[in-house]
Amino acid sequence: MWYLIVTARSLIWVLLSLFSTLSMLCALLSPSWIIASSETITFGNETVTYQPSVGVYAKCSKPIDFNYPVCTLLSTRGFATDSHIFPNVWKAAIVFLGLGLTIMSLTVCMGLLSCCFQSIFKKSIFTISGTAQAAAGICYIIGVMLHPMAWGSNRVQKLCGRDASPFYMSDCSIGIGLWLAIIGTVLTFICACLSLPAEKSTSSDKVQDKIYEGQTLICLT
Repeated sequence: MWYLIVTARSLIWVLLSLFSTLSMLCALLSPSWIIASSETITFGNETVTYQPSVGVYAKCSKPIDFNYPVCTLLSTRGFATDSHIFPNVWKAAIVFLGLGLTIMSLTVCMGLLSCCFQSIFKKSIFTISGTAQAAAGICYIIGVMLHPMAWGSNRVQKLCGRDASPFYMSDCSIGIGLWLAIIGTVLTFICACLSLPAEKSTSSDKVQDKIYEGQTLICLT
């Protein structure tokens, strides 16, 4: 018989997994991992204020004209982009962050399926997802730590000053993108820890009692 089981702990786990995944996705696409001081440029009689920044996949620089975007992709040719423009370390960071995002996206899907199925191939869907989320968290850590290793590259030195070096950004500051990446990493490990309480809540005695009563839609706090 088909059952739909939703508990407070399983719902929190699914929503937090989704939020952590979206946080890391926003971080990956953000051009603001490190930001420089605001600058101004004049086009005719108009003065435009902009703030140069760079992320792991995008950048914001001096606008060429009103009709051109300030923020563009850093890797216009993908991994084939020259390492002076797109450091190899950041290419590796994208691989690890992308792998972590793929894993987390799968666990979110599995979390949604957990409302109807508690096991896959006789293995708890929560245990599998929790282990996968821990692996995704490790990928995130590697990806986030790889980014500051390239702070001594020519691109970052032009943005932050010649004193910029690995793990030291000189005249720049941490942007929202890097904070989102850190938050997403922490939340991922929290999700991995919450998978066990979520499993226990969906297999508790209260749930079994509801099943014996013949209920197919079970919602518990």
